[in-house]
Amino acid sequence: MAEFWSAERSRRIVKRLVVTCDLVLQTPAHFGNGDSDELTDMPLLVDPADGRSPLLTGASQAGSLRAYLKAREGGQSVHEVLLFGGAKEDDQGEQSPLIIDDSRGSFVGMEKRHGVKINAQSRTAEHDALYDLHLWEVGTRFPLHMELIIREGKNESGLKIALATALEGLSDGSIRLGMRKRRGFGKVSIESLSVQEYELSSPNWLMAWLKGEAGAPITLGASLPDQRNLWILSADFAVDGSLLIRAGEGQDDTGPDMVHLHSKRNSAPKPILSGTSLTGALRARAYKIINTLKGKQSAESVVDSLFGQMKNKTKLASRLTVDECEITGAVVTNLVQNRVSIDRFTGGARDSALFSQQPAWGGEVRITIRLINPEEHEKGLLLLLLKDLWTGDLPLGGESSVGRGRLKGIRAEINGQTVMTAVGDRLQFSDDRQKITLEKHVTALKDWTLS
Repeated sequence: MAEFWSAERSRRIVKRLVVTCDLVLQTPAHFGNGDSDELTDMPLLVDPADGRSPLLTGASQAGSLRAYLKAREGGQSVHEVLLFGGAKEDDQGEQSPLIIDDSRGSFVGMEKRHGVKINAQSRTAEHDALYDLHLWEVGTRFPLHMELIIREGKNESGLKIALATALEGLSDGSIRLGMRKRRGFGKVSIESLSVQEYELSSPNWLMAWLKGEAGAPITLGASLPDQRNLWILSADFAVDGSLLIRAGEGQDDTGPDMVHLHSKRNSAPKPILSGTSLTGALRARAYKIINTLKGKQSAESVVDSLFGQMKNKTKLASRLTVDECEITGAVVTNLVQNRVSIDRFTGGARDSALFSQQPAWGGEVRITIRLINPEEHEKGLLLLLLKDLWTGDLPLGGESSVGRGRLKGIRAEINGQTVMTAVGDRLQFSDDRQKITLEKHVTALKDWTLS
């Protein structure tokens, strides 16, 4: 029997691939530390060395990459297990050949967001359901470092294909990191990608790897075919009037009482339509539609399946991903409106009831919704939600009772193909085939409600 430290019992590592790149946040992201403090309910994870620098753990990176790779294979686990090893329940599984380091990012800044749970019946805020969280700003950079170990007799080509697929998911924004990934947070891209190979059977390359010197640059080649069942609905809207999604606080202590939510893009604050606000409005309207057509039980089942739920012990993740949208071309963003509350009995102004608001006026916004593994009736439901947004029947944000939050449809796309465009007050379809397809989805919803 071979000795424990003998060459026969070694892993027989023949190559190492070192991957380096810069991961850049395209939308704000929350990498939490699991605690709360006196300043915020959900603080960020920082490097304990200085108590300030953003920290992205290797475990968070590996979890997102693994989940994406499995989804990319259509639910199969061949390349997922090859690259990341056996699952927790697999006692016979091997350890992962991919080593992912923790990443200490550069501090750019942080945002504070406030959220509140809305009562579906009254459409008002739930009692004791206000929370806040910190987010790393757009543009925050994390230097990533990964190392792929290739052993003798292992599937080298399969490992490279799996790694190329995972990196492709980071580069095109398919992989999102951190909290609320499906509500617009954590969208990333990568820059300065470098893949270097070390042939460890060569003494020169072995010494280069040990000294941290550059290896032989290579390209990983082709990635896996995309087997995800995705239905992507995108639409361009004009803001018809004003939009007010309240930020947690004004720009300063002397500013307006209510300011529209802004988030930094290219170091400048821009008015945005947050994914959480949009999803909340869509969820409430979807529940109302199904409840009207088929009753409360069916409404809860469909809405929970689409948007996820946290009520029961068996939690469900949302199958719907909504992007955080920048409002472009806003006509006015610094106009402050002063308003006053009226006493309904006297008809005069109430004492100490003067308040000021600073909404976003005009502009356009592009809304993108992605649905994983859609059913035909679910597509029909989303088209009805699109219709309500298109016609201004589903307002977004606050102050909808005074006319804020209405959108006006411009153009809609499904899976990258334009299906309809607004021409004046009329709706023009790209062709009859698209019109028939849309009608088929809505008919499927009707048939489902009657079944």
